[in-house]
Amino acid sequence: MQVDELLKPFPIKEFHPFPRALLGPGSHEMIGPEALKLGFKKTLVMTSGLRGTDIVHKIVESMRYHGLEVVVYDQVESNPKDYNVMDSVAMYQENHCDSFVSIGGGSSHDACKGARISVAHDGRNVNEFEGFNKSENPKNPPHIAVSTTAGTGSETSWAYVITDTTTDPGNPHKYVAFDDNSVTTLAVDDPVLYYDCPVDYTAQCGFDVLAHASEPYVSRLNFQPSLGNALHAIKLTAENLRQAVWNGQDLHGREGMMYAQYIAAQAFNSGGLGIIHSISHAVSAFYDTHHGLNNAVALPRVWAFNMPVAYKRFADIAEAMGIDTHGMTDPQAADAALNAAIRLLRDVGIPERFVDVNADSYSKNRLGQGPTKFYEQAKEIKGDSGDVDRITNHVLGDACTPGNAKECTFDTVRPVVEHCMTGDLDDLLT
Repeated sequence: MQVDELLKPFPIKEFHPFPRALLGPGSHEMIGPEALKLGFKKTLVMTSGLRGTDIVHKIVESMRYHGLEVVVYDQVESNPKDYNVMDSVAMYQENHCDSFVSIGGGSSHDACKGARISVAHDGRNVNEFEGFNKSENPKNPPHIAVSTTAGTGSETSWAYVITDTTTDPGNPHKYVAFDDNSVTTLAVDDPVLYYDCPVDYTAQCGFDVLAHASEPYVSRLNFQPSLGNALHAIKLTAENLRQAVWNGQDLHGREGMMYAQYIAAQAFNSGGLGIIHSISHAVSAFYDTHHGLNNAVALPRVWAFNMPVAYKRFADIAEAMGIDTHGMTDPQAADAALNAAIRLLRDVGIPERFVDVNADSYSKNRLGQGPTKFYEQAKEIKGDSGDVDRITNHVLGDACTPGNAKECTFDTVRPVVEHCMTGDLDDLLT
């Protein structure tokens, strides 16, 4: 049964599993011994390559030192594509591997989770598993996920996100697969690995965390076991993101964001997401832009959209962000939370509208560089009426939308998308 079907007739909510995890400075040094304990013999490492760092080399050589055979697939792209998954599946099968290690952010982890599901089903195309628990074989290869960013939470969640490049070129599709069988075997979060993360990328990943934390806190699922984690992750983000961005060698800031991203993902794992993520998925489907950047642009607009049905929850968010709300009404405190989010976005230097994003906006921008004719033609975000309509329709079909705090229709969501494209954030300030 799909989530939107569950929401209406049933009060039953499901708590989804988490993997075992190693968290803290130096934890990446344990990958070799842990792989041996899990029975790894020949491992496919999936990564983007992490250009400009030697993280992959160090981890691979450490695994080899411990007697493991290693094959490397280093072609995972931002917003991982279905062919990234299937190319890695072919490499896994051709080399008779028995296990996976993913190194990187959400793209590497998501592609790897999709590859594991495909391998468990004799190489069936990953796009067949879009939706909720579509896999049929619970036994898939073991997987250690090693995070090099503080944002994704994919190393501890049951979700993975893939761009389907087989659809109509004029209507690209990025989807979420939620599958308990995709949960990793071991998560490794080491803040030392974040030191090489670029300033802009750190900021964008940090807003992925804030979206992961705030959406389950106001979600219509209202999943009580998720609320504490969600609120604490908001607090940690407000306290640590600026330091992590502008002083990337600061262990306290990096470690704070490590915990923020990890527990935020555990919050949404069962507490649901909303249209911050749906808008992000839609924009990256059309323009291949960074997921965290998309979340950052969408977040203030979606908070403003949702506040009328969740003033009390947004008032709680204001307190978590360090605002003294004594003497404020809930709507006033909710407005203060929105102001604080906009202040944080500006403090860490993220573009404020989608039309402000161009090829020079951030270090990992792929506008006009994608692998298909559609991406080659998408060299700038137009933000025109056709763009707004296409993205709104994609949002309404996204698996995250049913959990949004406020009911979503084309007519209610379209103005939100339009404001994300061309609106001024000052319009939202009080």
